Amino acid sequence: MSDDEQRDPVERLRAADPAAGLEPRDGFGDEVVARATADTGRVEGGAAVTDLGLERARRRRGWLQVAAVAASLVVVGAAGGAAGYGIGATTGGATNLADGAAPAISLPSGADAGVAEQGVMPQPSTGDAKSFGSDASGMMYPYWGGRNHFTASGLSSSEGTAAAYGFDARAASGADSIAVLAAALGVEGTPELSFGTWMVGLQDGTGRSLSVSLDGMSAFWYSDPGINPWHCVKVDEPCEPTGTPPSEDAAIDALRSLISSTGRDPGAFEFTSETWEGSPTRTAQAWRVVDGQRIDQAWSVEVSDGGVFSASGALAELVPLGDYPVVSEREAFERLSDPRFGAQMTVMPAAMRDVPVTTEVWTPPTEVPAPPTAGTAVSWPVNEVEIVEARLGLGSQWQPDGSVLVVPAYEFTDTDGGTWSVIAVAESQLDFGSK
Repeated sequence: MSDDEQRDPVERLRAADPAAGLEPRDGFGDEVVARATADTGRVEGGAAVTDLGLERARRRRGWLQVAAVAASLVVVGAAGGAAGYGIGATTGGATNLADGAAPAISLPSGADAGVAEQGVMPQPSTGDAKSFGSDASGMMYPYWGGRNHFTASGLSSSEGTAAAYGFDARAASGADSIAVLAAALGVEGTPELSFGTWMVGLQDGTGRSLSVSLDGMSAFWYSDPGINPWHCVKVDEPCEPTGTPPSEDAAIDALRSLISSTGRDPGAFEFTSETWEGSPTRTAQAWRVVDGQRIDQAWSVEVSDGGVFSASGALAELVPLGDYPVVSEREAFERLSDPRFGAQMTVMPAAMRDVPVTTEVWTPPTEVPAPPTAGTAVSWPVNEVEIVEARLGLGSQWQPDGSVLVVPAYEFTDTDGGTWSVIAVAESQLDFGSK
């Protein structure tokens, strides 16, 4: 399979969305709501009752799986349509792909857990008899729904300690910090706090804009619709994006320049880049590496032949929190079956990844199922999962107050190539009573 075919289907669908990253023009949302409610009377004074600022702020609070920062001149679109991927020093040449750090681990409690590099878990769908049984509804469901029977052998019973970290959002928050970032990105205006989000620039999709959330990572999102090939000037007319996607090296260089301009060392990150067939743009990601492990939050940019038109990330830096006690591989394995720990599959089994996409046309039934008979066994499928490998790494954990920790976590690999994650911190350091 090609690299693109191995990508998660939901990720590919989102990447192909031509409206991704766009902001509506001023009044567009109100017009849509007005049309939709024209027959229901849910309009006051001829205008729909809606608050686009609130909706945008609410939506942006979920954009935590990507991260990127700019505290001094970063990468913006070039004037006059010329390609411009960086202003300022770029440390070294472009680094293509990851250089060997262990993959990131996503814990169930993380924002959009599992949506990092590993991808979102798909809903039950048609599988093959070899992997999941002849009845897909009977064998696919438990894998995703939780009815799993785990077995393993050879796991260590040794306990220990491991380093933990946290995001220092307060050190990067405040109007002054936001103003510096806005100036670096070429966004004009004064930072204004609205519905838990700092906003600078035009918020109607007609010019450069920046928003920074008051969350545990000071997550930000930047957009320049002027060089976004997916952006239609006339929203009521279709438009075809044009342009050639920049090279992998160009996209990664742009992100390296972004990181360097903030005073950070690009050598502390691993870089990936991707595009898809027919796209005029390319994305690049930078994964922070700590103790040989990728953190499940990445800086990200998307570039067109005019420059960087989208960037997102976190202003907060990681700070050490000392060592935490961690359970053994054996005890962590037992947590896979403990509902208190909500074990999560973070990578689908290899057999499922290899199932080809079917083009068969669904045949509707011609009659209802036969009625059950007395003594019919109750279908309660349980998936047998044999664990063959354990790895101690790091995963993000959102606290009740909104702060974000990066704590020790285990990743278990099963015989089919699927992986499962659970927190590795010992119960003595877990607060089960927090709300």
